[in-house]
Amino acid sequence: MWEARSDSGSVRREWMSDLYWLTDEQMARLQPFFPKSHGKPRVDDRRVLSGIIFVNRNGLRWCDAPKDYGPHKTLYNRWKRWSERGIFLRMMEGLAAAEAVPKTVMIDATYLKAHRTASSLRVKKIPWARAGAG
Repeated sequence: MWEARSDSGSVRREWMSDLYWLTDEQMARLQPFFPKSHGKPRVDDRRVLSGIIFVNRNGLRWCDAPKDYGPHKTLYNRWKRWSERGIFLRMMEGLAAAEAVPKTVMIDATYLKAHRTASSLRVKKIPWARAGAG
């Protein structure tokens, strides 16, 4: 927050803008993933997507979204519609594929549930047990 004094001496307090806005470069990379507009022109994709990111990044309720991003109902409706249509998934997959470096990744893991006092899977011999005892 910052303060500004007017000539009359009154103090005006305002919040500094910490809003998130996608850059032109980021929008250019995301443009192929946006659905085509049919009929009525859509609200600005940059403003809406920036608002969706801001709400999610800050853990806000949709109704607490700053007015700079437009009506909170628009943000929510676009987020819901794009989520259902897989738009965000395609964005993430497309951006990841564009930056991917071809290489082989191998993962090997063994998962065995063991008692908390178990130290190995080796069968322990009982000293008093004899072979062939029955």
